[in-house]
Amino acid sequence: MPQFHEFTVTEVRKTIRDAVVLTLRPDKLPDFEFVQGQYLTFRKSFDGVEVRRCYSICSGIDEGIVKVGIKKVEGGAFSTWANDELEPGTVLEAMSPMGSFHCPLTPDIPKHYLGFAGGSGITPVLSILKTVLFREPRTRFTLVYANRSVGSIMFREELEDLKNNYMERFSMFHVLESGAQNVELFQGRIDSKKCSALLESLVRIDRVETTFLCGPQPMMLGIASALKSHGVPDSRIKFELFKSDQPGRVRQRQAGVSEAVSASRKVHVTATIDGTVHSFELNRGMPLLEGMIENSLDPPFACKAGVCSTCKCKLLDGEVEMTANHALEDYEVERGYILACQSHALTDRIAVQFES
Repeated sequence: MPQFHEFTVTEVRKTIRDAVVLTLRPDKLPDFEFVQGQYLTFRKSFDGVEVRRCYSICSGIDEGIVKVGIKKVEGGAFSTWANDELEPGTVLEAMSPMGSFHCPLTPDIPKHYLGFAGGSGITPVLSILKTVLFREPRTRFTLVYANRSVGSIMFREELEDLKNNYMERFSMFHVLESGAQNVELFQGRIDSKKCSALLESLVRIDRVETTFLCGPQPMMLGIASALKSHGVPDSRIKFELFKSDQPGRVRQRQAGVSEAVSASRKVHVTATIDGTVHSFELNRGMPLLEGMIENSLDPPFACKAGVCSTCKCKLLDGEVEMTANHALEDYEVERGYILACQSHALTDRIAVQFES
């Protein structure tokens, strides 16, 4: 079963009107470590219903503290509670850090990174910024940060401090939907066309090592399209979506997709979680993760929308189809990794393994 650890909240600080930054002390974890750009999966019960939510770490790996940013979402139980009621001294439960939204650190190699962040998508990018600017003294970073207005810019002071401390290596450009901007290029929403104009004006894209994208799905997909049209390969584009159009529970597969298995109503599943092998019968058409939960197993999961990769596992036997995938890299899919929350069985038997 996934292991949760206790974190004591030592500080709750507003960064904008509807977002807070939590400083956490990892209790009973003296060797706690994370990689820049990773996230924590929290769990809490509301009226007897367990809710799991992922929030990105916004501190750099050399700061000696753990911070996460949480923006209040309309109707969001955890984010509303964190913004309105959470107080220092509260003990939270969270999994170990996860996520692959980062690149290996190479202090001796000069690089140029490009980042696009939208709203609270700045959170993991801030962790990456702090880390690479400190750890890679020859690295440059160009950031384009999109928001509705000046008042919605999270971590504004911290970003300005970084800009002042690394003036020769860090360039930052704000794009606002409303508010006075002297340059038309930095007004409005970032779509594919706007992104193309920004690329042509701000950077030599052929000299950019990696591009980090984090924000609302439509914006990020538009930016990715523009990057590809400028010759940037998928291998140089890293995504971290904090919102998806997918609902919490994915739609069932359309009838007739797999005639070979349509006659059978059950799928035999073998799932290895933390070294323990479990077997159960999965209802045809039900996502693999939902079947595990229904059979009282405790696999790692969070968003249930194919975004966070918390439920990543390796397919050892059988075939599945993923309804959506916003988290796995192409090479991970080629190696047999799947997202349990999005996977539907195409064969009568499947076997998966969750890494410890």
